[in-house]
Order: sequence, then structure tokens, then C-alpha cells
Amino acid sequence: MSGHSKWNNIKRKKEIADGAKAKVFTRMGREITVCVKEGGPDPASNSKLRDLIAKAKANNVPNDNIERVIKKAAGDSDKNSYETMVYEGYGPGGVAIIVECLTDNKNRTAADVRHYFDKFGGNMGTTGCVSFMFTRKGVIVLENDGVDEDKLMEDCFDAGANDFNVEDDVIEVSTDPNDVYKISEVLSGKGYRLVSAEDTMIPSTYTTLTDETQLKFMGLLLDALDDNDDVQQVYHNWDMPEEDGEE
Repeated sequence: MSGHSKWNNIKRKKEIADGAKAKVFTRMGREITVCVKEGGPDPASNSKLRDLIAKAKANNVPNDNIERVIKKAAGDSDKNSYETMVYEGYGPGGVAIIVECLTDNKNRTAADVRHYFDKFGGNMGTTGCVSFMFTRKGVIVLENDGVDEDKLMEDCFDAGANDFNVEDDVIEVSTDPNDVYKISEVLSGKGYRLVSAEDTMIPSTYTTLTDETQLKFMGLLLDALDDNDDVQQVYHNWDMPEEDGEE
């Protein structure tokens, strides 16, 4: 699971950035809103909503926020036509990038994403041009507070996990992508402290950048994508350099 470890180190750095939490709440709220309007506000009969609630909790979205979004979406008669769009392309130096969006105007979103690629030394490609380099997996990160590994193994496999890896400060558990939030709830119920849980895309190989301009532009490209309200997730295979302290 070394690839998972590298990926989650990157993800954890990203999540602690200023404003990252608010963006997570906003993006989760949009997903839940669309789900409620499509399948109703009752998680007992809307399995997708049930998974999204578990996902929101795994991302530390407060229960009050979740309930407020569901209530608002259930009482809102405006059936906004959000749809999922996925764009693929190459960043500076050939870094593979997948951008998942939830948008009510796909022409606007496609133009924005293409502009970011072009502006920062990359190019947007066709569907499938880089996705073959990624595998969708579920990854759960737990705090490691001196856990007994035999007990951990028993708990993980009883919960339905595929594998786990123990590091100094965290435990990383791999699952089928459709089961990640269910398994994270089971492990939380067994007393493990959840850091994160996500259905994510893990790259099979990583690309290292050494050119200073490419390094700068790759960072700017990711920042631009992250700042776009229509962008839900960005996956890439950039082997990001380790940094000491703040940027």
C-alpha cells in the first residue's frame, strides 16, 4: 500500500490548507442537494444519500450542517439540473490529471477547465487519455495511537477491508470503493479515530518534475482547479516534493 501512503500524505497536506475545510463543506453540500432532489430526503430509501451522509461525516462535516442541507434540498422545488462531468488531460511535464465536476452549465465548466490547462502549460485531452493510469479504490486513514496489530487486522477484515498498512502516526486501510464509507463507520464504531475516508483514484505510477517553471505552473494549475466551485475532485500523479513548514 505504499502508493496509498504517498497519495494520502499529499491529500492530508492539502486538507489542512486555509479554507480547505469550508470548500469540503460546500462541495459535500452540493452533492447531497443533488442526491436529495433525485432520490428523496430519506436515507433509508435513498442508498446514495446514505453513503453521502457517511462520506460527509468522514470528512468531519458537522451533523447540523448535513441535516440543514437535506432539509433545504427537500423543501426546494427548484430542480436544478446539475450533472457530473469528468475531464482528463496532462499538466506541465506530462503529469496525468483527472478533474471531476458537478455543474449546471457544462459549456462554462469545460471552457474554464480547458483554460486552466492551457494557461499553465498543460493540455486537456480526450476521455480515457489518462484514466487507465489510475485505479479507483477506497482509502481510510485512522489515527495510530499504539494499536495492537493483531486486533487491528481482525477488526479490518471483519469490517470487510481489503488490506491495511501501519505507519508511525496513521493506519491506512484499503477497501472496495463502494464500501469505504460503510467500513469507516464500522471501524469508528469499534473505537478507531477517523482521520479521513474517501473513494479516490490511485495512480499506478508517479511523475517527478524538476524544472522550476513546470513546478510553479503545476502548483498554479492545481490551485486554479481547486478554486473553481464546479470542481469536486482533482486526481493527479505528480510526485509532489516534500516541504518543510508552510509554503
